[in-house]
Amino acid sequence: MIFTVALTHAAPGGIESILGLVLPLALMFGLMYLLLIRPQKKKEKKLREQIEAMVVGDDVVTIGGIVGRIVNLKDDEVTLSTSVKSTLITLKKSSINTVVKPLSD
Repeated sequence: MIFTVALTHAAPGGIESILGLVLPLALMFGLMYLLLIRPQKKKEKKLREQIEAMVVGDDVVTIGGIVGRIVNLKDDEVTLSTSVKSTLITLKKSSINTVVKPLSD
């Protein structure tokens, strides 16, 4: 009985029903873009700029957690000195996670 009353008062499909379905989805996607995608793109852009601005002598941390100082830069390769015994490791620039500029006096 309650269902039949609700069905008789329901308006036939129109722009309001379509808008009622599409608007919440659009708002969810917009909110997801603002909260998740946009900050991640900013972070990636900042890292890309840091990698392009690397010079010999900068300290870096790789995605694997290796910490070292840059001793040589080639096209897309970086050579790091990593320990007291000056172990040299050659890595791709894409494996750099953080660039730390040395403090200048």
